Amino acid sequence: MHFSIPETESRSGDSGGSAYVLRKEYGANVLPAFPPKKLFSLTPAEVEQRREQLEKYMQAVRQDPLLGSSETFNSFLRRAQQETQQVPTEEVSLEVLLSNGQKVLVNVLTSDQTEDVLEAVAAKLDLPDDLIGYFSLFLVREKEDGAFSFVRKLQEFELPYVSVTSLRSQEYKIVLRKSYWDSAYDDDVMENRVGLNLLYAQTVSDIERGWILVTKEQHRQLKSLQEKVSKKEFLRLAQTLRHYGYLRFDACVADFPEKDCPVVVSAGNSELSLQLRLPGQQLREGSFRVTRMRCWRVTSSVPLPSGGTSSPGRGRGEVRLELAFEYLMSKDRLQWVTITSPQAIMMSICLQSMVDELMVKKSGGSIRKMLRRRVGGTLRRSDSQQAVKSPPLLESPDASRESMVKLSSKLSAVSLRGIGSPSTDASASDVHGNFAFEGIGDEDL
Repeated sequence: MHFSIPETESRSGDSGGSAYVLRKEYGANVLPAFPPKKLFSLTPAEVEQRREQLEKYMQAVRQDPLLGSSETFNSFLRRAQQETQQVPTEEVSLEVLLSNGQKVLVNVLTSDQTEDVLEAVAAKLDLPDDLIGYFSLFLVREKEDGAFSFVRKLQEFELPYVSVTSLRSQEYKIVLRKSYWDSAYDDDVMENRVGLNLLYAQTVSDIERGWILVTKEQHRQLKSLQEKVSKKEFLRLAQTLRHYGYLRFDACVADFPEKDCPVVVSAGNSELSLQLRLPGQQLREGSFRVTRMRCWRVTSSVPLPSGGTSSPGRGRGEVRLELAFEYLMSKDRLQWVTITSPQAIMMSICLQSMVDELMVKKSGGSIRKMLRRRVGGTLRRSDSQQAVKSPPLLESPDASRESMVKLSSKLSAVSLRGIGSPSTDASASDVHGNFAFEGIGDEDL
């Protein structure tokens, strides 16, 4: 998210004031260092540099569960979005897409945050209140071929209308998609007609995109169930398929199983899956279970221009994001694996949500969210409701899609070359410890 920085800042209500309040509330050791201000007027380049520093600061604070739940911080971010884009509070129409491309138009306020918009969409579709927490809103970019590239999951502090309109491009959309990873929670959603239709539409769409891996025989069975309008049976069969309910990211680069290896990363079922092709070999897949990740972190860097040195007169390179995680390859052997991708922060958020879900399930809790309501207000109900359209029958499977084999039955048997510890310039506060990490023995691998 991008914020422009005003030329002058006051102590009350600005980014510096919010940082001061957060430090007072949580202690100086909890917060990362706040970017210092200069007394004199800033050049355009310095303004841009400060904006980037503030953005990095806010992202760092937002990824901390304790600070991310701070109303002080969230209220500042909500106010900053609206003031920076100079958007007055007024009622507007906002378009939200379902996974099958169906458009849902809702009336919201420009100042409505993510939960408010999610509630409005649920009301429009007649989705019960107790199922709203099973779904989330995502900001996506629609590519030329019609496929969606996921930018991020809209967070609680965001104002969806401001987030999507500030990008000033028609290719950015807001999409409704289920927010949980464990398919066992499908049972709760499928008991409701609207919930069933949303899951069914998403699953058909994921199969058509090639996100869910389907053999020709499985494809024939699924299409037969579609023709019989057996949606629950269709979903039961889909649940058994590889990558059901996964989120797929754009092609990127990893150092597994060798340096600069082109991969496609998918997240789901408490794991990160890496699809790759080694020279002269069939398409393969390696899986990393989240319970074997001791910790992970996202780092950013700006590659130096050719020649290895940077000067004020030269243009700056694009920021490169990396997700690095320390993985238990075998008993007593941890190894760092690094994925370089513009979607690294989104991958990190997926990992954290999978861990959160595992911990909630382990404690016997429920993923149903306690949704906040507006102070002094009530949930606006839609005057007209909209049904979820049934998607068309599955098309014939793409003959160009290859079957995939597991990279190895044991990751410890894979030769990992070119994998080193990530750069040590990141502080310990940048590392996300994994409370779901499990020590395992060789027999478990």
